[in-house]
Amino acid sequence: MYFIIIALVVLFDQLTKYLVQLNMELNTSISLIDGIFHITYIQNRGAAFSLFEGKIEFLLVIQLLVIGAIFIYLLKRRRKGHKVLLMSLSLIVAGGIGNLIDRAVNGYVVDFLDFRVWPIFNVADISVCIGCGLLVIYVLLIEPRLNKIESQK
Repeated sequence: MYFIIIALVVLFDQLTKYLVQLNMELNTSISLIDGIFHITYIQNRGAAFSLFEGKIEFLLVIQLLVIGAIFIYLLKRRRKGHKVLLMSLSLIVAGGIGNLIDRAVNGYVVDFLDFRVWPIFNVADISVCIGCGLLVIYVLLIEPRLNKIESQK
């Protein structure tokens, strides 16, 4: 199930980026809710918030290492791990793969979701953020409870 989720998120991410590139000129914007939500096509040549801009090889290596490590963990724990933990890691991997594809193929990541009060982002970024949010919930709320139950046995 988790690998299907990864595949679906990556496909949706790549489809939305393809449609933006196909139908928009770079650095143009379409207002969907004026002043609140726009589709703005930009090319991010760095990581989050354009960190490490121009360091494509470094970013590719780091992404490959992190995605690979999490993917191996998912393979080993897919039947025994907690569902929230596995879902969080699946979403993080999916988002990582989506942006890795962009970076490896184009040398930049396509961003287009623009709320005007936050840096412009994409579907892969949403997946990573939701995955990180679930991971925080797991680490702070679920894992301590599981550890407590285990220690009482």
